[in-house]
Amino acid sequence: MGLLIFAVVVIIFLLAAIKIVPEYERLVVFRLGRLIAHPKGPGIVIIIPLVDNYRRISLRVDTLDVPPQDIITRDNVTATVTAVVYFRVVDPLKCVVEVQNFRFASSQFAQTTLRSVLGEVDFDDLLSSREKMNVRLQAILDERTEPWGVKVTDVAIKAVDLPETLQRAIARQAEAEREKRAKIIHAEGEYAASQRLADAAEIIGKQPVTLQLRYLQTLSEIATEKNSTIVFPLPIDLIQGLLSRLPGAKS
Repeated sequence: MGLLIFAVVVIIFLLAAIKIVPEYERLVVFRLGRLIAHPKGPGIVIIIPLVDNYRRISLRVDTLDVPPQDIITRDNVTATVTAVVYFRVVDPLKCVVEVQNFRFASSQFAQTTLRSVLGEVDFDDLLSSREKMNVRLQAILDERTEPWGVKVTDVAIKAVDLPETLQRAIARQAEAEREKRAKIIHAEGEYAASQRLADAAEIIGKQPVTLQLRYLQTLSEIATEKNSTIVFPLPIDLIQGLLSRLPGAKS
């Protein structure tokens, strides 16, 4: 009976002592309260029950959603910004010893940094230079979390929400800009057409026969259409010649 009890105790001890650590995890072990210099794993790790205390730390890339932040840009535009932070633990010992909860601390840093950085730029820059803002936020957060053994790999601004009144104002501005471009294009077309007409008039002035050819072409185009009435224009010099022969006409 005693041997059976001893065997059961040994089995329970082994089950409590043997830990299997995956490749993407490490164990930070405290022995009688003192930190063991190197994290344990991967593979089989022996933990002494009632003596060792440990904490599992994942080394994989993790995401942290930054709650919506109300910001005021440099040009006094109010907006609500949401972002996501990608990070991973590079030093398991530091992320356990140096900070109580590295995820919560990183989230708080991300919120304050988002408000302070985006509050220094104009609203137009926030919309057009979002990639530049992401790089700047990533550099600041990575520098602040480095003492905790955390590496910030990327920061992405997900959405920029505006008040309804400001959305309507931006829509009106965009519509006015489109109308402006349309008028400029129309004016450029009119200018180009007038230039072509001026060139054509200059050529016709030098070669009068081209006016007669254009006259014949116009008659041909009119004849192809089913018109009940056809107006034949006469050259002005011909009309003047006939009028000059009338009685009482001035020579």
